[in-house]
Amino acid sequence: MVFVVKVPGINGLGKTQGCEKAGNEILKSLNEIYSNESGKPINSKLLDLEEIHLDNYNLDITNKLIYKNAFDMFGTKPRTIFLGGDHSVSYSLTKAFLNHCKKEGKNPYLIVFDAHPDCMEAAKSDSPSHEDWLRSLIEAGFPKENILLVGVRNSDAHEISFLHENKIKTVSMNSLLDDLQDACDGITEFSSDPRGELYISIDIDVVDPAFAPGTGYQEPGGLTSREFLYIVQRINKVKNLKGVDVVEINPLKDRDNLTTKLGAKILSELV
Repeated sequence: MVFVVKVPGINGLGKTQGCEKAGNEILKSLNEIYSNESGKPINSKLLDLEEIHLDNYNLDITNKLIYKNAFDMFGTKPRTIFLGGDHSVSYSLTKAFLNHCKKEGKNPYLIVFDAHPDCMEAAKSDSPSHEDWLRSLIEAGFPKENILLVGVRNSDAHEISFLHENKIKTVSMNSLLDDLQDACDGITEFSSDPRGELYISIDIDVVDPAFAPGTGYQEPGGLTSREFLYIVQRINKVKNLKGVDVVEINPLKDRDNLTTKLGAKILSELV
């Protein structure tokens, strides 16, 4: 059974207020989905659902709560879907995933779907923001050779240098669109290690703002919602998938609930 957890954390330097409301809005939209695209009935009332209750005015306690709860879930649940929140929550979630894998003797793999690499120099190393969480995770010891960045299309010069220096693997937007099926083959094979476990982090801005306007950093030139749902359906078949987060959906910036509806569609394909 898939476990769904709301993680309403924000540390977006004042730019992501509203993302803490995403989990509830996604679940409301899920009520309008009667089955996913494979025909599986969807009933949000039957979900194994929980929330990590957070105080976004105390980031130290927030990060510790996210880490502790996620670490426990990785140890007891076959698969967990986390609904953010902005991308800062992914630092504590993936750090818990890393330590879970160490405890179990597994090799951790991370695939990040994002328009931006989130590798800015950390302003505060003990409380990463949505702009530097991945850099902080790498510096905390996540094996860099086991990280794949997909869909990045706007990077700061310092981020580009950091990615090159650490030899982080990437799949460009052009590579995705040249042959989506072939690109998905490579993405799903990335973590085919029989001793590996996989975590997926989805920043909704990997999707073009025409289809997902409700996010803080709209980046033109992204995937269509149809293309991204195909990718999600392919990823959902990966046997060693342990955790997924969906972040940066901001209902306060949405238009006609397009983004929260897409978040619900993504969730429906994963549960």
